[in-house]
Amino acid sequence: MTAVKPARRTPIGGAALLLWLLGAAVAFYLLFLLITLVLRRVPDPIGPNADLFVEAARTTLYLTVASGAIGLVVGALAGLARTSRFAPLRWVVGIYIWLIRGTPLLLQILFAYNALPLIFQALHLPVQLNDFWSAVLALSLNVGAYNAEVVRAGIQAVPRGQAEAARSLGLSGSQTMLSVVMPQALRIVVPPLVNNLIALLKDSSLASVIGILELVNQGGRIASSTFQFVPVYITLGAVYLALTTVLTLFTDQLERRVQVAGR
Repeated sequence: MTAVKPARRTPIGGAALLLWLLGAAVAFYLLFLLITLVLRRVPDPIGPNADLFVEAARTTLYLTVASGAIGLVVGALAGLARTSRFAPLRWVVGIYIWLIRGTPLLLQILFAYNALPLIFQALHLPVQLNDFWSAVLALSLNVGAYNAEVVRAGIQAVPRGQAEAARSLGLSGSQTMLSVVMPQALRIVVPPLVNNLIALLKDSSLASVIGILELVNQGGRIASSTFQFVPVYITLGAVYLALTTVLTLFTDQLERRVQVAGR
């Protein structure tokens, strides 16, 4: 019989995770201060518009954090549902993933902003979404579908004998999943989930299509008004690189801590 691998104590518990989140918040706060100081020293048209670039960068980060958090929950639940023995649940989630992965994210954002309110109105549902939350909804469902496949693959990568051995020891299905399968799957799914989060930060630029003043939209307005496209686009690229670099530093740290838990 396959021996059950007990769930080891992870080095990133509740307090450590809170400290990690606090460190990330402080790092981004300092990053925005640094970006502001640097851009203000750059010649026109960047310097006079430095605060606009920074405010747009904050909006980009807010979109990423909100959508990433919701998409992580959606992906975890959908990934678990994909491995369920209840066939109708698997089919429903499978259709959701098929629809999201088979259609462009740009179309999904437009649908959430323009079409979804009409559907709510026809169904007499008192739900109103502004441009920001329409974008968050579309981005969350999009990244959630990709996260779901990552979670499903991670669960299925755990040897089936582990679950069978746990059940033979008297553990229920939920206990087996939480205590035996998920701790082992976590080490597998964290790297691709991190990649999805970084891709989400860049994909948030598509929210400009519904008028959200994130980096690309704000940069486009400044470039159109000054006709100095080269310095504006170079600045946009530099700010995106700064955001993704800081995000990667902290997600890499999280990934290393999760890997340590499996040793």
